[in-house]
Amino acid sequence: MSRKVWLIRHAMPDIPMGERWCVGGRSDFPLGRLGRIQAARLPFVPELKAVQAVFASPLVRAIETARPLCEAPRIMPGLEEQDMGVWDGLSFREIMARFPELYAAREQDPSRLPDGAESGEAVAVRMREAILCALRESRGEIALVSHKGAIAAITGERSKLGYTSLTVLEEESGELRVCDVGLPPHAEPSDALCLAMLRASGADEALIAHCRAVAALADEICVKLKGKGIALDSTAVHAGALLHDIAKGERDHAAVGGLWLKELEYPDLAEIVRQHTEPDSDALNEAGLVFLADKLVRGAERVELEERFGASLAKCKTPEAQAAHARRLELARSLREKTDRLAGAE
Repeated sequence: MSRKVWLIRHAMPDIPMGERWCVGGRSDFPLGRLGRIQAARLPFVPELKAVQAVFASPLVRAIETARPLCEAPRIMPGLEEQDMGVWDGLSFREIMARFPELYAAREQDPSRLPDGAESGEAVAVRMREAILCALRESRGEIALVSHKGAIAAITGERSKLGYTSLTVLEEESGELRVCDVGLPPHAEPSDALCLAMLRASGADEALIAHCRAVAALADEICVKLKGKGIALDSTAVHAGALLHDIAKGERDHAAVGGLWLKELEYPDLAEIVRQHTEPDSDALNEAGLVFLADKLVRGAERVELEERFGASLAKCKTPEAQAAHARRLELARSLREKTDRLAGAE
C-alpha cells in the first residue's frame, strides 16, 4: 500500500532586503512577517488536512514554518538545505567580488561548487534517507518541511519551488516516486484563516477588533446595496476588510499589504488592501466600499467621516500630507453620498 509524502518548502525568511543572498545549510534566518503569514495559511490548505505527522529540518526557518501545522514538529536531520561551503550566508554581491571566476563558471556549469560545499548527489542521498526514516516513524500521510535545494535534489526541478510550495511523493515498498512538484498552496479566505494571518503578522487584539468592526460595517453596506440590485463580491469585501491592516506598521502599509496578498495569490484582496487608504477613484466597487467602511470606524467604534478625518488631520504636518488628507476626505464623502443615495440612508 502506498503512502503520500508532502515536501513543503519553508516560508520566506527574514533576509536583509535589497540584495540576493546565498542561504544554504549553514545560514539560519528566522521567518519574516510575510513568512509567518505564509506559514499560518498551511493548516487551511485542503490538501494537507489528511497529514498525520509533521517533520522539519533542524533549521529555524523550517521549524517555524512547520509549527502552525503541528505545535511540536519532529526535527529530522537530513532535511536541511544544501551546504554551500564558503559561499553560505554571503550576499551574491560579496560572492561576485570575492569569487569572480567561480561565480562566472557556475553560470555555465552549476556542478562547479565552492570550497566545502555539498554536492547535489549527496543532498539527494541524505534527503531520501530522512524521508524513509520519517515514514518508518509515522503512519498515514506525512509532511516534511525542507528547503528549495534539498527538494530539488530529490525531484530534479528547482524553478517551481516557491515559498511553502507543495511537492508530492508516494512511497511504496521503500521506493519513492515524484508525483507533483511545486504546487502553490491555496486556501479560501475564511474568517478563521484571515484572523490567523492577521495574528501571524503581529496584529494585537485592538487592531483585530478594528478589522472586525470594519468588516461588519462593510458587510452591512453590501447587504443594503444588494437589496437595491447592486451586487458586489461580498466575500472579497468581507475578507479584504478583515485583512486591510495586515501590514500595519510597515511604511505605506496599504501598498505592502497589497504586495503580500498578491504574493499569496489573492489578487482581488490585494487590490482591496492596496486601495484601503486611498482608492484609485470614487467608483462604488469592492475597494471603494472597504475604504469607506474603514473611514467610518475609529478603533472598534463607528464614527462620522468628519470626526474620523478631523482626528487624523493633526498628523498631517506637510502641505503634501494635508493635500492627500483633503483628497481622501473628498473620496470618502463621494462614496458615502453614493451609498446613501443608492442603498438608502437610515
